[in-house]
Order: sequence, then structure tokens, then C-alpha cells
Amino acid sequence: MGSHWKRRDVLALGALGGLHRAAAQEKPARIGVIGTGSRGTGLVRTLLDVEGVEIPALCDINEANLKRASDAVEKAGRKRPDGYPDYRRLISREDLDAVIVSTPWDLHARMSIDAMKAGKFVGSEVPAATTLEECWELVNTSERTGRPCMLLENVCYFRNVLAVLNMVEQGVLGELTHCEGGYQHDVRSLYVLPTGDLTWRGMAPLKYNGNLYPTHPIGPIAWWAKIHRGNRFTYLTSMSSQPRGAQKYIARRFGADHPNARREYRLGDVSTTLIKTAAGLTVTLYYDVQSPRPYDLIFRVQGTEGIYSGTLEKIYIEGRSPKPHTWEDAAPYYDEFEHPLWKRLGKAALQHGHGGADFITLHEFARAVRSRTRPPIDVYDAAAWSAIVPLSARSVEQNSAPQEFPDFTRGKWKTGA
Repeated sequence: MGSHWKRRDVLALGALGGLHRAAAQEKPARIGVIGTGSRGTGLVRTLLDVEGVEIPALCDINEANLKRASDAVEKAGRKRPDGYPDYRRLISREDLDAVIVSTPWDLHARMSIDAMKAGKFVGSEVPAATTLEECWELVNTSERTGRPCMLLENVCYFRNVLAVLNMVEQGVLGELTHCEGGYQHDVRSLYVLPTGDLTWRGMAPLKYNGNLYPTHPIGPIAWWAKIHRGNRFTYLTSMSSQPRGAQKYIARRFGADHPNARREYRLGDVSTTLIKTAAGLTVTLYYDVQSPRPYDLIFRVQGTEGIYSGTLEKIYIEGRSPKPHTWEDAAPYYDEFEHPLWKRLGKAALQHGHGGADFITLHEFARAVRSRTRPPIDVYDAAAWSAIVPLSARSVEQNSAPQEFPDFTRGKWKTGA
């Protein structure tokens, strides 16, 4: 990647303060947003509260979505952005520093690649790609053009995730040996329109069987495990349960004779993936969006000195916890090991979505754009985390045969990609 993009990393905790102060003196980040549906409009509203951001242009093929997002900008006292139905017109503008891609998954890679070729810094919603070919093209394009691509993985910026990162960095849990995480979120209602027609989300279970949305859990785990900072994913194996949830849900809502209730869905209700890293750490990932269940990202972090459970909001540190083999509340540890980003931005962040993580994610993206530095979640991370989608699907098709991860860094992970 172009040498003028100096690396900055959320893991370098001590460097954050100076970088924040420097950003205040930089020119505004002029950011266009491609895709202004529910998620895209939410990002626009959050961007309006991020210091030093201008939004000159928006893009969506849906006029109502485009108007809603443009109205939000104008209502905030800003100049109404120019609107485009074709993203290629937006990325061709010379007055944009960066673009955010917030469209259906299958479009992320193509739009991000085209934007980098047009000279833009890119922020991509998750996942960044759905095929290995797209992952490689993202990496190669970023390296060739010198334009960074940040995966906008907001779960990495959850308060508890960053506090655990701080604990890991300070050795509180000892050497990490195993992590677990999962995207376990009942999203069946997003599969269908009120008419019973399938949305773009509802079409995915017809085509794919694997972990289709891995970056929410794997992003934090990758940070804790120092992936591309002296470690990397080496291989995975995956399997899926029988597919039942989508069909049953649609039949219950629209009747067993509805055409979409009679279709054959490929996506198993529960996907389980095991990953091994070069350092010997193991990872278990779950993907379950078709079952009746509460939301749960799991986040179990096991080290040689203790264990953290995100589901339980509990922690146990050998020799430190009050009672042997007994959980204690994690809340005091969140306070003690509060990450510098949350200390500085937490109050403002809590006014925004996903517990404040959306604000911090976009703050870090805008700051990287303004300071012309590589983002903390860069194109190598985007490719490796997103590669779980095609690799898990291939493993399922091959009776859980192991699948090797490509080394998207071409060896640079050993010293920090």
C-alpha cells in the first residue's frame, strides 16, 4: 500500500491522544454515502455529529431513501447534498475524499473497488466481500492505488470489546488460548416484505450455506488474537444444521401454500466454524439468524490466567477474583480497563446506535481520512474476516473439509501488516 499512508492502530493505546489532538487541526473529511436505506441513513445521521465531516453527495436507486437521507442533512443545518441514482457518478466527483458503501452485501466489493480506483478512501459496511476473488481484488486494488479500505465493523468498538482488548494488552487474562463468538440474532422478519416477497436478505438463504455474516464476532476476536499483528488465521472447518427456520417462519406468516414457503432454502439454521491461528489459538464461531432466540454475540475469551464471558457479563481471574472457580461481575473491570477511545468519546457516542459503537467507528474512519493514515481495520483485515463467508460455505459443501486461509498480507502479518 502507498507509503504515504502511515499505519495507525487501535492496539497502540498510548498513541491515541496525540493523534486525536492532531486531527482537530486537519481539513474536513468530505464523505459521500452510497446506499441510503435504513442502515445508510442511520450512518448519515451519525456522521452529522462527527467532528470535521462534510457530506456533499449521496447515492441510492430508491428516490424515497435518497430524499430521506438528504432531508436529514438539510435539517441538521447543512447544505443539501447532491443526489445520484448511479454510484459511478458519485465516485467520479473530485471534491470527495472518501465514500462509505452501505448497500446489500453482494455489492460491497464491486463498489469499494471502483471507488478506490477513482481515488477515494473507502469505508465498507460488512462483510467487505463474499468471494475469495473479491477479497483478493480488494487487497490488490488498495495496494495498487494507494487508497485504504476500512471495514466499518462497529462491534470492534463496543465498550466491553475495547475494555477486554485493554485487558488482553495488559496481560490480565494471560496468554490467550481460545475465543468464541457468534452472530446469533433472529432476523427472520427482515427476510420478507409485508407482501410476502423476499428481500435481498431473504434471497441469501436460497443461495448460500455457511457463515454469511462473520465479521461482527471475528473482528473483536481478531484484535484480541493480534491477527495481522504477529498472528494470522491459517485454516477453518465448518458445518451447518438442517435448514428449517426460514421456511417455517414464512409459512406461519403467509400460509403454507405461499410460494416462498414452498421454496427450498439452503442455509442451515445454525452454522458452526472452527478456526486455527498460526500462534495456536483456536476460535469457535456461530451463525444463527433463523432461530427464535435472544440476541447474543457470546464473546468467550479464555487465557492462561482467566476467562471472560460476554454472554454472562462475568469474568474470572485466577489469583485475583475473590473466590476460587467463581464468576464475578465484569462491570468493575470495564471501568478499570476503560479504553481511551471510550474515555474520550463515550458521552457523545451513547447518543447514537449500537450502544455508541456506530459513532466511534465513524469517528475513527473520518479521523483516518482527515489525517491520511491507514485505518485500524484495514483492507487486509477486511479481506481475512470476510473470507470466512466463502471458506465456510466451501467447507460445508465438502463435508467439513479444512479450508486454508489465503495470506492476504503476503507475509507482512509476521511483523504487522
